[in-house]
Amino acid sequence: MVTRKAQARSISGQDLREMFAAATGWLEKCAADIDALNVFPVPDGDTGTNMLLTMRSSLEEASRTTDNSGASEVAQAMARGALIGARGNSGVILSQIWNGLAQGLEGKKTITGSDLVKALLQASTVAYKGLSNPVEGTILTVMREAAAAAKAHAKDAGDDVVSVLEVTVDAAKESVANTPSLLPVLREAGVVDAGGEGLYILFEGALHYLKGEAEQLKLRKPWLVASSVPLAAKAPHMVGIAAMPEVPYGYCTNFVIKGHGLDPDRLREKLGKRGQSVIVIGNDSAVRVHIHTFDPGEIMHYVVPQGTLHEINIRNMDEQYRDFLQMQKERMPTVDIAIVAVVVGEGLTNVFTSLGTTAIVPGGQTMNPSTKDLLQAVEMVASEKVIILPNNKNIVLTAGQVQSLTKKTVKVVPAKTIPQGVAALLAFDYESDLETNVQNMEEATRAVRSIEVTRAIRSTRLGGFDIKKRQAIGFLDGDLVAVSDKPEDVLAEVLGRVNLDEAEVITIYYGADTTLADTEQVGALVREKYPRLQVEVIQGGQPHYNYIVSLE
Repeated sequence: MVTRKAQARSISGQDLREMFAAATGWLEKCAADIDALNVFPVPDGDTGTNMLLTMRSSLEEASRTTDNSGASEVAQAMARGALIGARGNSGVILSQIWNGLAQGLEGKKTITGSDLVKALLQASTVAYKGLSNPVEGTILTVMREAAAAAKAHAKDAGDDVVSVLEVTVDAAKESVANTPSLLPVLREAGVVDAGGEGLYILFEGALHYLKGEAEQLKLRKPWLVASSVPLAAKAPHMVGIAAMPEVPYGYCTNFVIKGHGLDPDRLREKLGKRGQSVIVIGNDSAVRVHIHTFDPGEIMHYVVPQGTLHEINIRNMDEQYRDFLQMQKERMPTVDIAIVAVVVGEGLTNVFTSLGTTAIVPGGQTMNPSTKDLLQAVEMVASEKVIILPNNKNIVLTAGQVQSLTKKTVKVVPAKTIPQGVAALLAFDYESDLETNVQNMEEATRAVRSIEVTRAIRSTRLGGFDIKKRQAIGFLDGDLVAVSDKPEDVLAEVLGRVNLDEAEVITIYYGADTTLADTEQVGALVREKYPRLQVEVIQGGQPHYNYIVSLE
């Protein structure tokens, strides 16, 4: 067993098991602190706790090995334990990392520095493969960059295990600190990725053990990595939150399927059409599934014929989102009047937060938030006076229900479109009282014209138009005025129906399914035809709508 050695050419299976037992104890000391970092991609549980429980399950399986078991045997046992005991998003990804480590150490009795490098690289590969939509700025990035640093070091500096792990830990620490530069929601909140932090702590704990510092681990507590990226620039009054979680509500559903001839890749593909944040890992006899869905029953009905279900865990993400809002409340500065806006799309979220929105409630067309969702945001902001901007005609009435449910003073500025919401924000004056601001903001919404271009979801006849499914359709202030095959043609036609001689600024927000090139082409045509107009093109990122246009 390795004890108090600055260097170790190789380690045994027993060393591997005991070093990660020490690492798990190290993680346990700060699991609650890591839980508090869990802001991305959805608040679906506690990252630190989930990783800790996953490691405990991993160690429980490894405890069944003997002191004479080889490194490969121990690693495989830990991988099995992690797969069966994985909790939540972070735990499942961590189990994939262990799966990759076990693959990289296959057949190894002991582990050299080069063996460790190979295992770390395989761990990264397997972890990425396990996710249907890998996101950078997460535990995945930390694993990948730590493995790459270990590889570069081993190539030039020999085969010492401790030396390789030291470089791994240093790289993981640097990678964690940099995660906010890759995920805007982390930068906005001023925190690092929780899963990445947990992985770094595990590596650090393992290193302390190999360096003979096991006793010191019992007396100290880990120092969490702080963000190396400054908070996103905002005026003192603005704090954006909930910057578009992938699925803000629904159920976080986890289970294990056991059977024969299971196909994780095919199952991942099929489930990807039934939910989001899909993670499917395992082999032909046992598969662990993590998925966010609005209907867990549908998922269960689909997978039951494939085998027996075990460790079923379904959690209400609506309640978890409420807890997330409460956590964020403590971080918000006190403002006299807070603004809550309903917005969807990363670009539009950035626009609204940059203009002074205090809190963002994810929603809009096809995803209308409930009264409860708006109430949660109202209660969360650090102000007794709140203005709600619905930014959608289908949300105005819902917003109007909030006042009866809170002791705060709530006013609804009935913005029915995104352009109206932007205009209202521009009219807001922090030196004016609530009533004056509401009056000015309502007047501003009436002074702007809105164009929306989307595609028809079914064939119909409306407003004198025969519309085919998937045709582009254009609305001017809520009225259907144009139909064509291309969104750009529709936008041009709607603009042709407006007296642009009365306008000064045209702002074009293009959606998630629209290219910048197409939008710039439309903008160039408008500039050419109306050279005196100021034309701005902004990436809105909104779903469903190719273009949202403001005419001022």
